[in-house]
Amino acid sequence: MNIRGRNKVTPEFNMSSMTDIVFLLLIFFMIASTLVSAEAIDLLLPKSTSKTTQTKNVSVSVNNKLQYFVDLKQVSKSKLEAEVLAKVGGSNAPTITIRSDENVDLKHVVYIMDIANRNKIKSTLAVKSN
Repeated sequence: MNIRGRNKVTPEFNMSSMTDIVFLLLIFFMIASTLVSAEAIDLLLPKSTSKTTQTKNVSVSVNNKLQYFVDLKQVSKSKLEAEVLAKVGGSNAPTITIRSDENVDLKHVVYIMDIANRNKIKSTLAVKSN
């Protein structure tokens, strides 16, 4: 007496639907990542092996065209000190992060450090880690 059923279940797994989902997710993330644009100043930071701390209150940047920025806002050199003081006004331990292009002369970075020193603001120099 043979009582086996006619419908036989095969233990095979079809991967085609899973690969379709993976490719759709890949395409979605590729398109979504190109639409995100970071609002940042394009600088080539000098390289260093040490790491900077992330206790940033205000970011002061100088690009290779000698334009000064305080937290992405362009400021003239004569108004830089007033803008920095306005940004760090209510902080207990104010800190500024100095970001400069690697081709900028040192005197422009020292100018920002002098502003920080005169107003008793801690300053850190941002560098690109290797």
